Amino acid sequence: MASSPDHHIRALHPGPPIEQRPMLALGLRLGSAFLFSVVLLLIKLTGDRGVWFPETLVWRQVVPSALLLGWLVGHGQLHRLRTARPWVHARRAAIGSVGMFMTLGVVLLLPLAEATVLGFTAPIFAVILSVLVLHERVGVWRIGAVVLGLIGVVIMANPSQSHLPLFGLAVGVGAAFMVALVSIQLRDLGRTEEPVTIVFYFSAMSAPVLALLLPFAPGGHDRPFHHDAITWLMIGGIGLFGMFSQLLMTAALRYGRVSSVIVMDYAQFGWSLLWGWLVFDHLPPASTWLGAPAIIAAGAIIARREHLRATRS
Repeated sequence: MASSPDHHIRALHPGPPIEQRPMLALGLRLGSAFLFSVVLLLIKLTGDRGVWFPETLVWRQVVPSALLLGWLVGHGQLHRLRTARPWVHARRAAIGSVGMFMTLGVVLLLPLAEATVLGFTAPIFAVILSVLVLHERVGVWRIGAVVLGLIGVVIMANPSQSHLPLFGLAVGVGAAFMVALVSIQLRDLGRTEEPVTIVFYFSAMSAPVLALLLPFAPGGHDRPFHHDAITWLMIGGIGLFGMFSQLLMTAALRYGRVSSVIVMDYAQFGWSLLWGWLVFDHLPPASTWLGAPAIIAAGAIIARREHLRATRS
């Protein structure tokens, strides 16, 4: 029987065993999905107010790193940032920054609901990669789920009369691919590092690199750091809610399997529908209502099969 991603991680970094608390992990991931939907809403609102997206990402990383560092110093717990795996954190920061750029940027290209649904194709990519890279044998259920999910994407894209730009679709699918990679990385780091350590190094390592883009802000956007009070509150909310969303997501992957907790992300679609309707007066067309259930069902089937395989292992 082919091994699961969790099995490969255990072989590479055995580390001390961590108590598995599946219900806690599900609750943490559910809270993370809600907070992340708020982050996506604020990203779209700041984009509408003319804030250049790279600046938003800089603040998204500066706020958590500053708050976490201040909290640890104030409580005399700076030692919690000690790590024996700095290069693994650096790799996570590099991959995570690309993923963040795509995952948050897609809401500037697509409506909230459609951008969220495309993110649910991450389990589909995980299966495809397991075949191409790990040469795993995939059963009928997972093959069927992949086909179902791809059909859902095609239905949403609606090539005959598409309401979604091709570039936005490509970014959304690419973001899902990066989410699959990041989830495995977080599961790996969670075996030896605390959630606060993982989130701090991701924010602290990526913020200076992202800041290098600020001098290149194009015309037509607000100059970096020149915003009104409401815009600053939104930018601060992106950093604050983003920090807590990441802490909850990292903690969930510490106490539960990737294949088990990822199903809670589907609740984010409901929140995105609500925000899109209340804030932007937008309801998805029929193609989204037909394609979204197929994508969600495909991800749920894959997650269920992965959970059963991991349990048998």
